[in-house]
Amino acid sequence: MRRLDADDPCPVRDGYWMPAEWSVHARTWMCWPCRTEAWGGLDGLLRAKQAVARIARAISTFEPVVMAVRPSDAAEVKLACAGKTEIFECPLDDSWARDIGPTFLTGPGALPAAVQWQFNAWGGKYSPYVDDAEFATRVGQRMRASVYLAPLVCEGGAIHVDGQGTLLTTEQCLLNSNRNPELTQQQVEERLALFTGARRIIWLGDGFCDEETDGHVDNIACFAAPGLVIVGVPQAKSHPDYGPVREAIRRLEEARDAEGRALKIAEIVQPAATRLDWRGRPLAASYVNFYLTNGGVVMPAFEDANDEAARAVIADCFPGRDILQIDAQDVVMGGGGIHCITQQEPLGS
Repeated sequence: MRRLDADDPCPVRDGYWMPAEWSVHARTWMCWPCRTEAWGGLDGLLRAKQAVARIARAISTFEPVVMAVRPSDAAEVKLACAGKTEIFECPLDDSWARDIGPTFLTGPGALPAAVQWQFNAWGGKYSPYVDDAEFATRVGQRMRASVYLAPLVCEGGAIHVDGQGTLLTTEQCLLNSNRNPELTQQQVEERLALFTGARRIIWLGDGFCDEETDGHVDNIACFAAPGLVIVGVPQAKSHPDYGPVREAIRRLEEARDAEGRALKIAEIVQPAATRLDWRGRPLAASYVNFYLTNGGVVMPAFEDANDEAARAVIADCFPGRDILQIDAQDVVMGGGGIHCITQQEPLGS
């Protein structure tokens, strides 16, 4: 990757920035599950499709949903989603709209702009991925929006912002040797700043057991409002993420956001039951992996003793929003959650 020159076009220089997820949406983008390998077989893929359809129908009660699908799957999606989604036929390798979709930006134009991050299938974990690596650009072209090609390997689930210049991420992901081995931390920060508008980046550490994404922040922590961060905490100290999460909390307690504010932390206790995915790895089940809609929150349930307590924390953090809790286990079996299969498009100016 070459260095950015002072006169290179980039979002910040053109007046764009990444808004918070609670800003008003024009629509939600999703992708129909299509990589059998990710779900451990055809039965797992079928269950994932059914779960994605349920989530899409739930989101459609709050705002429009566009489902990207392989042309061969279009009829199946129309039936499964009961006509509640708009269909966008395009080539796809996988179904994680958060990671392969555009990071939408707000700015001077009537339409949002879009960032196409470099995508390498989470450090080369799947192949092929050439269509997913072009997906954000295809979406931007369909919208007739400006598309910025970022000189950084990154996925949407690796970053979270407060819309006021503060960004959360982890060293485990963006400084991983399978993502950006030739870049220093400072160079990664420079690219994040130029392509999201971030003025303060808070790094939350490493050592998280999520091997599939290498520690995506959207399974760990997220902003609920400027100055307020929700953090998912394992119930048992014996959980492999307990230490890394306590370190992340320590860093958040010591940090200041881009406006100089100390951060308040709302802890949400993660599922009590220990489950394994189809590979035999710890299931990356996280209540933090929820999706904000216009006027609502679509959050996961896991048939777990902590489901209701998690719902109460989310309700406290988002007063006035309708909370829909949907069984997400069949989605998480593929390596991500409700936030991972959705991507918000902000309403233009």
